[in-house]
Amino acid sequence: MTEKKYKSLVIIPVYNEENRIKTVLERFKDVAVDQVMVVNDGSTDSTPEVVKSFGRETIIHPQRQGVGSSIRDGIDFARKNGFNLVVVMAGNGKDDPREIPILLKPIIEEDFDYIQGSRYLEGGEAGNLPLARAIGIKAFTFLWSFFLWKKLTDVTNGFRAYKVSLFDNPRINIWQDWLSTYELEYYIHFWVLKLKYKFGEVPVSKIYPSKKKYSKIRPFVDWWPIIKPLFYLWFGIKK
Repeated sequence: MTEKKYKSLVIIPVYNEENRIKTVLERFKDVAVDQVMVVNDGSTDSTPEVVKSFGRETIIHPQRQGVGSSIRDGIDFARKNGFNLVVVMAGNGKDDPREIPILLKPIIEEDFDYIQGSRYLEGGEAGNLPLARAIGIKAFTFLWSFFLWKKLTDVTNGFRAYKVSLFDNPRINIWQDWLSTYELEYYIHFWVLKLKYKFGEVPVSKIYPSKKKYSKIRPFVDWWPIIKPLFYLWFGIKK
């Protein structure tokens, strides 16, 4: 396969990231992707103006709907506009767009269906990662490895690349209402592994800010949506 067969869309969900999205978009200067799509999920700060100043395509949610809904809208755009690869990354500066080629290479050159970025593989980096978050990531990744019989290293890392053709499979029904927040990414992860698509991990960096406010994921409140897909799908509560 050659790179010319692929058309790539980068999906960046954002909510109130006026102080960080500028840095993210600046790093795309020398990154070879076909289009960058920022999904503004009801931001109430100047995020829309910052994105507009870079001339990037934007999907706007008038009110906050959730990261899952944002990614889903990006995938829908990709399917309707002839893209066959999507990259999902954070808009808060933790992910480096200059590492996108690392994610895309196994798909383009080795026909992988889904590549997960991992901060824990050799060559990856987990800068400023809080200890409590590190313990949670390791525990959650262990659960996924155990239940799906697959050696995994970093399930919660949202820096990922997919073939858009995954979403032609009716078993991977991302349009369900219960997948609007953090559930969606783990739902996709589950079915890719369960249906034995060609899956792999590559080393990437995930650099947390040194300030105390390092994530919009709220303890306890947002943990259940992350755990829910594994529980629901494993026991057949949802499809």
